[in-house]
Amino acid sequence: MASKPGYRQLFRTPGAWSFVLPGFLARQPFAMLTIGIVLLVQHTTGSFGTAGTVSATTGVAMALCAPQAGRLADRFGQRAVLIPGALAHAAAVSLLIALALADAPLWALMLTAIPAGASVPQVGPMVRARWAHRLDGGPLMPTAAAFESVTDEFTFVVGPVLATALCTGVHPAAGLVAEAALTVAGGLLFAAQTRTAPPAHRDQLATTGRRGTSALAVPGVRVLIPAFLGIGAVFGGMQVSLTAFTQAIGQPGANGLLYGVFASGNMLAGVACGVIAWRSAAHRRLPVAYGLLALVSVPLFFAASVGSPVLLGAVGLVVGLAIAPAMITGFTLVERLVPAGARTEAFTWLTGSVALGQAGAATTAGQLTDAFGAAAGFAVPLAGTALAALAVAVLRGRLVPPPSRPVASSLGTPADGSARGAAGAPADGSARGAAGAPADGSARLAQGASAGDGPVMTRGAGHRVPVAVD
Repeated sequence: MASKPGYRQLFRTPGAWSFVLPGFLARQPFAMLTIGIVLLVQHTTGSFGTAGTVSATTGVAMALCAPQAGRLADRFGQRAVLIPGALAHAAAVSLLIALALADAPLWALMLTAIPAGASVPQVGPMVRARWAHRLDGGPLMPTAAAFESVTDEFTFVVGPVLATALCTGVHPAAGLVAEAALTVAGGLLFAAQTRTAPPAHRDQLATTGRRGTSALAVPGVRVLIPAFLGIGAVFGGMQVSLTAFTQAIGQPGANGLLYGVFASGNMLAGVACGVIAWRSAAHRRLPVAYGLLALVSVPLFFAASVGSPVLLGAVGLVVGLAIAPAMITGFTLVERLVPAGARTEAFTWLTGSVALGQAGAATTAGQLTDAFGAAAGFAVPLAGTALAALAVAVLRGRLVPPPSRPVASSLGTPADGSARGAAGAPADGSARGAAGAPADGSARLAQGASAGDGPVMTRGAGHRVPVAVD
């Protein structure tokens, strides 16, 4: 399928625009929250270390609660989780703003940051679940998965730049005010689209006698979690360090521009990854992608030491270009390694890992900046990506998908939820060939599929992913 016809057909899916647009609006807070906290708290306290600590508290709470929110959404439905979560988040952020402007002590800011992070709506995984529900494991599912990956990248272009521009050009609290408003508006609008929401599975144990499989039971997920911590370390380290760098050179307004250049590289690489026809399997590409990311992070400290925003911007662009291949390849592996019934939880573990890595990096970069100067914070992205690359390289064997692994949900039924015939017919009702065609009835790629990838399809955008994605 060519990439252009594929995307045209994708957006002709009934109800697609009704959740794509609100979903994009509602996921912006994920990229705005930490930078908004850093800019506000640094303004009120004068300390990057304090700002990073508060931001880190938010990120830890988000990382710990995101997988639980994913499981609750699968069990009770997205609307039941999203509406109270969005309202609670806006209330917590509003209280955090008020306390920061009132020069509240650090413990009060940290205490308020916990519910602010814990209640961040997990809209990205919810949108992916809606695509899977609407497309029912059809041939457009890989195209939808690629589109969501690029949308995630674009979020990290728009969100931090918008928050920085508001904080530096309007008011130090304006970024968080906008973040809370977008959470409520986007969240409520997204939750209102009940026609496209996947059904709740609250009766799973009663009807099947089996509990859903946890994503953490998959060894590959336990490797991807620390790998995505490294990606978060880049985002968090860059946000704090670029803020400190532009203030040190007397050009605080350049912060948004420099971060925008970095994030734009991330997005452009994401678009490019979507049109490349990869010849190697995702589990082989991931160690290379992380090694490259660690390598290009080395010049950040030296570019900042020179004091040239142009040089630092150029290096930041290269770092941004190296993030997308690592992130998209990791998400692609989730779709191959994890049973359909646990993929929403798996996605939230990875997005939570990014948030946790971002929070820890913001704290560390802030402390280094306060102690050793603006350039010191840029050592954090290098350290984080180097450790992530080491973990991926050492544990890469756990990222290999099981050979000829059937694509099944945690309910013990086919991934698209349809009934299997008594004679063992494929779940989609198509005829099984005598030569052992895939269980979902789709055509297996005859050339270029590496051993162990399981049933896969090829699309014009270049990713080979399982036919059924939850």
